[in-house]
Amino acid sequence: MRISELSERSGIAVATIKYYLREGLLPPGERTSPNQASYGEDHLRRLRLVRALIEVGGLPVATVGEVLAAVDSPDLPLFSLLGVVQDSISAPIPPAADTEWERASATVRAEMDRRGWDMKPSPEAIDTLTSVLVRLAQLGYADWGETALPSYFDGARVIAENDVTTALAAGGRDDIIDAVVVLTVLGDTALATIRRIAQAQVSLEMLKNPQE
Repeated sequence: MRISELSERSGIAVATIKYYLREGLLPPGERTSPNQASYGEDHLRRLRLVRALIEVGGLPVATVGEVLAAVDSPDLPLFSLLGVVQDSISAPIPPAADTEWERASATVRAEMDRRGWDMKPSPEAIDTLTSVLVRLAQLGYADWGETALPSYFDGARVIAENDVTTALAAGGRDDIIDAVVVLTVLGDTALATIRRIAQAQVSLEMLKNPQE
């Protein structure tokens, strides 16, 4: 298909597609003349993935490029790909005092040890969670790690089991890779949104006037 048809089928403007081509997010089409190229279904699939990562996942273009480079690495194990994707959506780590950091890090590790989780998560993921506990403690929620963190782990385990099961059932390696990327990045957006919806519902139930 020509770039105009690719634009029509994907819903993405020609100018944006050309930008993705320049940035290396979309592989070049097959050249049919000095000024024209032909694109296939793989380009359409990649465009939809790029659009989802940028528009829904909120990833910067440069970060999307890093994720796609990992996706296109045939020898990269799926578990390593998951680490690349997780690192791409980790928040910046703010500075903290050594004692505060050590205390929060010990809380995170203790929760994982208590559950027998012996995998090696990315350092960025552990640091991000540790920084959350540090900031909560600084804001007066020093016991959050003991009172609330376990329930977050419980819910995350259920969601993770569903994610991994869905990804492994997607089909061939390319389909599984797409599923890992999509479910990790877009799943984060979905989870945050559902959490806000649930907070609104629980607030309504708990704060509702008993006389109504």
